[in-house]
Amino acid sequence: MMSVPLSVGSACGCSLTCGSTRRAGFLMRWLGYGLLGAAAVFSAQPALADQYKMAADNARVDCTASRHELTRISLIGDQIAAVSKVSAGGPYNDFSVVNEPIRGDIYIAIPDSYAPKSISFFATSKKGYVYQFACDVGTVEAQQVFVTNPGLATQKAADWEAQTSIQDTALRLIQAMATEGSVDGYEIRQPPNASARVGDLQVRLIADYRGAALEGKVLRIENKSQAPVLLKEDDLAPKGTLAITITQPSLAPGQATAAYLVAENGGQ
Repeated sequence: MMSVPLSVGSACGCSLTCGSTRRAGFLMRWLGYGLLGAAAVFSAQPALADQYKMAADNARVDCTASRHELTRISLIGDQIAAVSKVSAGGPYNDFSVVNEPIRGDIYIAIPDSYAPKSISFFATSKKGYVYQFACDVGTVEAQQVFVTNPGLATQKAADWEAQTSIQDTALRLIQAMATEGSVDGYEIRQPPNASARVGDLQVRLIADYRGAALEGKVLRIENKSQAPVLLKEDDLAPKGTLAITITQPSLAPGQATAAYLVAENGGQ
């Protein structure tokens, strides 16, 4: 095992390791269950008035457009460059689309005389993505539709990871996690309550950083016993771990510390 010093505002050590123990295996299974539970909590939240859609290149985007008010469609991290649609042959039997050039959004207006109950068109983005929009027409207030393409974030994360070797990238990710920083293109999830008892330790998953090739986890570890505990990297690092940092390996009774793990992205 090779130890590499890492400065994150306070002295801590970072080890590159591939060791695995029973405790590490239990820990990673629990981390997976914790993230699944967090996803269930987030998915149970009520929908907002604005429409948030996720779509890949060439995907269909279903939405709702307002019959009497404007409907705005915006691409997160991109801009709409062109819209293709079939003209109905008359202003009273067709809907209009205006492209706002500064932000790259489009605004849709549907006249009262428009008979069909839906509209359909294609939009091409400045970054080369094509989306098919199929929107039901309803008597609702002005609508906003925000479209996120996961491919944009994945590419940003891949570009960030490609700047250095995989070992150095793992250390850069630990530095970002230790300073609560963001990483370009990385999805950061914070489970509301994901903790488990592992022997004398209470372990809580604080944050999960998910990129293109790497995944980082921030843990809070508390000594729940009546005796001092010395944390070892091999006890926390499962097979496939690229880097791990324990801020304070030696814990007195009731004392807590933070640990940062980086592994290859398993796609969970």
